[in-house]
Amino acid sequence: MTGSADSVVPPSGSAETPASVGTLVLAGTPIGDVADAPPRLAAELAGADVVAAEDTRRLRRLTQALGVQVGGRVVSYFEGNEAARTPELVEALADGSRVLLVTDAGMPSVSDPGYRLVAAAVERGIRVTAVPGPSAVLTALALSGLPVDRFCFEGFLPRKAGERLSRLRESAEERRTLVYFESPRRLDDTLAAMAQAFGDERRAAVCRELTKTYEEVRRGSLKELAEWAAPGDVRGEITVVVEGAPEKGPADLGPDELVRRVRVREEAGERRKEAIAAVAADAGLPKREVFDAVVAAKNAGLGG
Repeated sequence: MTGSADSVVPPSGSAETPASVGTLVLAGTPIGDVADAPPRLAAELAGADVVAAEDTRRLRRLTQALGVQVGGRVVSYFEGNEAARTPELVEALADGSRVLLVTDAGMPSVSDPGYRLVAAAVERGIRVTAVPGPSAVLTALALSGLPVDRFCFEGFLPRKAGERLSRLRESAEERRTLVYFESPRRLDDTLAAMAQAFGDERRAAVCRELTKTYEEVRRGSLKELAEWAAPGDVRGEITVVVEGAPEKGPADLGPDELVRRVRVREEAGERRKEAIAAVAADAGLPKREVFDAVVAAKNAGLGG
């Protein structure tokens, strides 16, 4: 398949770009099944003056599968050279080039290279548009069976155990559904940390190899999923979706939960006095009741 920059039609309703200034195009690529590639992707690959790819070898395999020949110059654009290559691409855009950015799978900038280039292009007044495509975040969310009306994407968690647990505890009271990316090598440890931070019974789904031959969605409590992943033999691309925190009134909050909430706030940097006051206000309880729970836990060797 062949094409030219003239054959690529800008999205309907977009402003005309001056002939002297180029356009940055962010293109979604398949997360598994190449048949999911958006139709416009082939035209953009053929018509771009520059194609910036996270992995040029994967780009070659994609273009072969689509039966398209890249019409312009191909450059690598990945985490290691993103900062150094961004000015070069911005200058190409300023000189009138149409630059297409593709990453290994899904949308650029979503836990992938792209944000720096978009920010730099916007700062220079260069038009930025997108070819919408597959998204592991939305696909996993839709398949999870958990509420989808409100959600937040947390990306990858820190690799170090202490930092990972601290980050999770910061989200322990988040009411929205949470979506994470994770390496299969760390999935067992991450699910165990989630059970510790969110509670064993919080519902979740592990989505593996989405749209690929061995796609699997495993649903259950965090405790059940942590036990399933404990052998450490889960493979493939992983997205984890976790139920948001339930609404709780004063009658639902026992001493253990009050102590946990204080600890979460302390680990986020609050002093104990302020943490106790905040937890008491959120729960509609006297500060003394929360204070007594914290002292009792400390005396029992459970925290504090």
